[in-house]
Amino acid sequence: MIRSQETRRRTVAVLRILGIAAAYYFSGRLGLLRQVEVEGAIVSPLWPPTGISLAALLYLGIRAWPGIALGAFLTLITLSGGHLSLSGSGIAAANTVAPLCAYLALRAVGFRTELDRLRDGVMLVFLGAMGGMLVSATIGSLALVLNGDLGADNFWQVWSAWWAGDAMGVLMVTPLLLVLRRARLPRKGDRWLEASALAVVAVGVTSVATRSPLAMIYLLFPVLVWAALRFQLAGSAPCSLLMSVMAIIAGTGRAGPFSGNTMLQVMLNLSILNACVALTALLLAAIVTEHNNIMRETELACEELAALVEELAPRPDTDGPPGGAEGLPGGA
Repeated sequence: MIRSQETRRRTVAVLRILGIAAAYYFSGRLGLLRQVEVEGAIVSPLWPPTGISLAALLYLGIRAWPGIALGAFLTLITLSGGHLSLSGSGIAAANTVAPLCAYLALRAVGFRTELDRLRDGVMLVFLGAMGGMLVSATIGSLALVLNGDLGADNFWQVWSAWWAGDAMGVLMVTPLLLVLRRARLPRKGDRWLEASALAVVAVGVTSVATRSPLAMIYLLFPVLVWAALRFQLAGSAPCSLLMSVMAIIAGTGRAGPFSGNTMLQVMLNLSILNACVALTALLLAAIVTEHNNIMRETELACEELAALVEELAPRPDTDGPPGGAEGLPGGA
C-alpha cells in the first residue's frame, strides 16, 4: 500500500513536470509566431512562457521549476535547429531563474493569488513582472554578448526589448491563469448577456483601434474600464490579453497606427501600449475587488452587530405588575 502511494505520487510529479514543460514549449511557439529581430537578436513583444512559469510556481510552489527548465531548454533547442550553444544554455537558465526570483519575491511579501487586494496587483506588476524579468533580460543579453552573437554597442536595445517581452508575458498571462483557477460552471444569475456584449464590443473596438490609420488606440481604455468595473479580473484579464495580441499582430504587420515606423519604434510603442493596458486592467480590477470585499465585510459586520444588539436589548415584561385591582388588600 505504501509502495503504491509512493509510485502514484512520483507519477503525478512527473506528469506535472511534463505538463508544465509542454505548456511552456507550445506557448513559446505561439509567442514566436510574431517574433521580431532587434539588432540581430530574435525577441517577442509578448513572451507567454514567462507568465505560464510564474503561474505554475504560484500554483505548485518551488517544485514546478524542473518543468520550467525542461520547457526552456526544449524551446531553445528548437530555435537553434537541434543543437544548444553556450549562449542558448545561458538563455534557458535565465528563463528558468527569472520566474523563480519573481516567485520568491512575491512569496516574501505575502502575495495572494486571489488578486483581491490592490497591493497584490502592485506587487505582481513591480516584483513579478518588472523586477523579476530583469534577471532573464540581463543574463540572456549578456550570454549573447559573451558568445559573440551580439555586439556590446547593441546591448541595451536588445535588453530593453527582451525585458519588455518577458514582463508583458507576466502581466498578460499570469493574471488570466490565476483567474482560471477559480473558474466554475455557469449559474442562472450570471450576467451572460452583458458578458457577451462586452466580448463583442472588445473585439470590434480593438480591431478598429489597432487597424485604423487614425490615432484611436485610446478607445481601448473605456472597454477595459467596463470589464474591470463589472467583472473585475475575470473580465479585464481576457480583454487585456485580446487587446495585446491584436495590437502585436497589427504592429508586427506595420498596420494602422504602426505603419511607417521602424521595428524598434514598433517595439517601443507596443511595449508602452501593452504596459498601459495591463496596468489598467490589473490594478483597476484589484481596486474594485478590494472595494467589494470591504463592502461585504462591512455589511456582514453590521448584520452581526444588529443581531447582538437585539439579543442584549432588555425585553418588555408582558406578565403585568404583581397584584392588581382585584389583588389589593381590603375591599370597597
